[in-house]
Amino acid sequence: MKLILLSGGSGKRLWPLSNDTRSKQFLRVLEANDNSKQSMVQRVWEQLKTVGLDKSSAIATSKIQKEMIHNQIGLDVPIVTEPERRDTFPAIALAASYLYSVEKVAEDETVVVLPVDPYVEDGFFERVKDLESVINNSEADLALIGVKPTYPSSKYGYIVPNEDKGEYVEVSHFTEKPTEENAQKLIDEKALWNCGVFAFKLGYILDLLREKNLPLEHELLNANYSDLPKISFDYEVVEKANKIVALQYDGYWKDLGTWNTLTEEMASNQIGKGVICEESTNTHLINELDIPVTVIGGKDLVVAASPDGILVSDKASSPKIKELIKDFDNPPMYEERIWGWSRTLDYSTYENKEEMVTKRICIYEGKNSTYHYHNLRDEVWTIVKGEGELVLDDGITRVKAGDVVHIPAKKKHGVKAISELEFIEVQTGSGISEEDIHRLAFEWEEILAYFKQSKASVIS
Repeated sequence: MKLILLSGGSGKRLWPLSNDTRSKQFLRVLEANDNSKQSMVQRVWEQLKTVGLDKSSAIATSKIQKEMIHNQIGLDVPIVTEPERRDTFPAIALAASYLYSVEKVAEDETVVVLPVDPYVEDGFFERVKDLESVINNSEADLALIGVKPTYPSSKYGYIVPNEDKGEYVEVSHFTEKPTEENAQKLIDEKALWNCGVFAFKLGYILDLLREKNLPLEHELLNANYSDLPKISFDYEVVEKANKIVALQYDGYWKDLGTWNTLTEEMASNQIGKGVICEESTNTHLINELDIPVTVIGGKDLVVAASPDGILVSDKASSPKIKELIKDFDNPPMYEERIWGWSRTLDYSTYENKEEMVTKRICIYEGKNSTYHYHNLRDEVWTIVKGEGELVLDDGITRVKAGDVVHIPAKKKHGVKAISELEFIEVQTGSGISEEDIHRLAFEWEEILAYFKQSKASVIS
């Protein structure tokens, strides 16, 4: 059995902490077993290791999230990267082609697709293992996991059963987000919450690609990704399946997609600088800024502050945030990378269309940036903490707190932190963007080999 974990979305219902590069699954607000803070994706990956499924798992995601995944759960996890965002069916089809042509998985192998961020007990993943026998014994096109509802919720979709076969139920149809009154009627009919987990034989998806005259080879499908229909897996596959069955899961399951649900699972009502006074009841403060935030007399509030913005909301009303910020088009102000993090401090555009971007950047001890250059901007680095090795064209030199480095456009550069390194980077130019990064080497050993080949000079 193979698992495909879907990691996508911008998590705008958890703005301002979540953005296009740091979606909800990457927010470190949950408590780990060692009392440290962990994200949803870190929690799930830990659970997969506990039940022995991590070696069978791959993550399907966008290019923009790949580095975040590596940063949080390591470099060993297989990642299938979409060349562009095209909804869940293309993402799953691309992952299926990866399993088939790269990992050489047989067409009769069971594949399970699930979100990368369910909030569940370990027993949920033990139940996932049962999908393999169900898909074999039922001869169904698809096998799902449905959660036994604990209350009539209007937030979830429902799997409505047709016939109970003991090990599983045959599915009659699906109902999306009913009213609470209708939800209760569905529960009386033994309907289950749809948690977005489904299994199929690998060949079932490959046959769909064959019908569309699309390549099965991963490299070719990736190159022709725009030919795949931009449609959800539900519409393209689930609605057209001839036979669907479902397993019931009776344990704890929760979608932490909004502030009111996420704060219910946080171990502490405060993260970051600030004060919540005693008369503030059921109030949470999550502050990523370096300035304190004080909450006085609030009730049932969430106060969240990050470089991307500040939210003050009644918890029950917090899901409305996605609609309210839909027209925001600011680039992410905070990003986590495999080598550290970057925080935008200021952005300005002048009358002559020249731009200036100021960032605070941290490179973790022993980590390094890529070796790269920019065509459209100059950079000035002011080192404020730590020590590192700086690569500038074909020379390597030491830098430390207090040093100032000028990096003109087209100058090849990169840096490795000997101790944790922080610097203020001021970018100036026209057309400053993430697209203007031309990478030449990634690993430090690769960079050193590049210098050795070019007979680089090393300055002590």
